[in-house]
Amino acid sequence: MDALLQDCSIEERGVVRFLWAEGVKPVEIHCRMLAQYGQSTVRQRKVYEWVERFKSGLSCVTDDEGRSGRPSTSRTEDHIDRADAMIREDRRITVSEVAAHLDYAEK
Repeated sequence: MDALLQDCSIEERGVVRFLWAEGVKPVEIHCRMLAQYGQSTVRQRKVYEWVERFKSGLSCVTDDEGRSGRPSTSRTEDHIDRADAMIREDRRITVSEVAAHLDYAEK
């Protein structure tokens, strides 16, 4: 995965939280992370986002429990059955067309 697109790992969030708690500014936190992790670290913007979360009272650096990383409606039996039916009806249908149809049907 491209390092520019990823969110902070739990380890990186812990570093951000620890250094922020010590009073280190976000720009300095990012510089220190670059020195430690190199170019594989997250962008400076993500450091600022996590500092803001910690300022607003978040204390946990782990992901929310129950959050799988994708919408809960993306894989339901209904969606699977409807996608299967669309593919059986038209085997030339594209993934984008199936996704667009299922997304439209949700609204």
